[in-house]
This record gives sequence, structure tokens and C-alpha cells, in this order.
Amino acid sequence: MTDDPAPETYPSGLPRPDLTAMHPDSHVLIVTGMSGAGRTRAAAVLSDLGWYVVDNLPPQMLGSLVAMVATDPSRRLATVVDVRGGGYFADLVSVVDDLEHRGVEVRLLFLDASDETLVHRFEEARRPHPLQGDATILEGIQREREAVAAVRARADLIIDTSALNVHQLRDTITDEFADEAPTLHVNVVSFGFKNGAPVDADYVVDVRFLRNPHWVPELRPLTGLDPAVRRHVMESDGAEAFVSGYADVLGIALAGYRAHDKHSVTIAVGCTGGKHRSVAMAEELSTRLRAQGLEVRTTHRDKER
Repeated sequence: MTDDPAPETYPSGLPRPDLTAMHPDSHVLIVTGMSGAGRTRAAAVLSDLGWYVVDNLPPQMLGSLVAMVATDPSRRLATVVDVRGGGYFADLVSVVDDLEHRGVEVRLLFLDASDETLVHRFEEARRPHPLQGDATILEGIQREREAVAAVRARADLIIDTSALNVHQLRDTITDEFADEAPTLHVNVVSFGFKNGAPVDADYVVDVRFLRNPHWVPELRPLTGLDPAVRRHVMESDGAEAFVSGYADVLGIALAGYRAHDKHSVTIAVGCTGGKHRSVAMAEELSTRLRAQGLEVRTTHRDKER
């Protein structure tokens, strides 16, 4: 690191910002690379992993953004910078130099793919390449390769997505940038069919085949959260076998969801009114799923109706 003053302007002629007050512990991940190589997908995965992601940012604004986000040490900042920025993009290497000169930790992720793959993706999407103009897609790709050559040479990590589908790219980004494996959030909600099933339910379970505490005078004013009601419901014929078997089946399905980029699943358990049987069974089901190591949130939509 040198203390020699940098020129007052970037190669594009735009003025350099004053970065002297930059926080010494600041850090940023810059996502760049070839158009069609998966930048948008990578940004979405980072966002799902808890990163604060800014897309299509002029690189000259990076210093101000890093300084702002650095005030919250829990925030991990990623920004997508690419040739969509036109003439602004030419300053990216100089901006990175400035940030590193001030002690900012910069990681540069470059996404690439073969020309053949990129042509196929643009043709499949029926979209023009951003540098294509009145030329061919391949000519636009070649222009972009020239424009990003210096950035690619500075990259800390290059991912070739030619042979990767969207799920494999997600796994690659997750392995590289996740602090820990993403959690699948399981929401178990009880409800009453007479009030309508939850519109966001992935699974709807009907437990109206169980004994109804509503017809037991001393249980009617209670809810499925009360031990007496819960015992009454669980002593119904088939209750134990049903909840155990259903939890096992869900365990298989939820493991598949974790492997296919689904982050939240809602399981709705319904009875007639949503006060007794559905509440008791939602609690039982939640207990079984937690025993499988799942993170489960249990709510009772109609319990007080």
C-alpha cells in the first residue's frame, strides 16, 4: 500500500470521491462477468443468504455505498457491476484500487461461460446482448470480453457456468459465500375449514376424521392447547398413526425442498372450526418435525374465533 495521492479523476474523467474517512473494517463483494453467465441468479442467491445486494451500480458510487453499509457490521454487502453501466464500467478496476488502498476488503467474483453457451442463452431468452447493437449476438459477446478483460484478470474467484444449471449455480454460490447452510423454515398453521383454508398453504391436512371435543361439554370452551383437549384428540382411533406417518412423509418431502432452493413451507392443519382438533394436531405435528431437526413455527389462525 502506498500513500501517494491518486489522480483526482478516474480514467473516464469522473471525479474520485474522498475515501479518507472509509471505515477500516469495510468489505464488499463485487459480482461481475459476462452477460448471460448467471449474474442475476448469483445476486438472488446472495440475497437469500442474507447479503445486502445492489444491482447495476455505477462503480464510482461504490465508495459511498461501502461507507454507508459499514455503519452496520451485521450487513454483508454485494453489488453487481457490469457492462450495462456503459462508460461507467471502465472505472471499475480503478475503483477497486482506491477501495483497497483505503483498507477495504474487496472480493471480485467473475461469472463466465463459453461463447457457444452464451449465444444459446441469449437466443433462448430472445433478448439482445447489451453490446450487440446492430451486430450479431456473438459480436456483442466478443465486444464484452474485451471490455471485461482487465476485470477478469483481477478476479478473486471465476466461476464458469457453461455446464451449470440454476440449481448447481446456487449450490456453488452457497458453498462459497454462505456463513452456514440456509435454513428451511417450516410454518405449521391450524385453521377451520368453515373460515377457508390459508391461501399460502403448500400442504393442507384435514383432521375432521378425529373425535370432536366440541361435543364434550367440559371441553367445548377449551382449545387444542389445553392438555385435556389434546389427550382427547390423540386418543382418537388412528390419531397417533396418522401424525407419526404424516411427519415421516413430510420429512422426506422437506429434505427434497432443502435440496431444491425452497426456503419456506407452510403446512395447514384444518378441522371444522379451527379451535380443537386442528390446534392439537398442529402442535403434535410440530413436535414430530422439530424432532427431525427442522425449524418449525406454529400458529393457530382461528383458535379464538
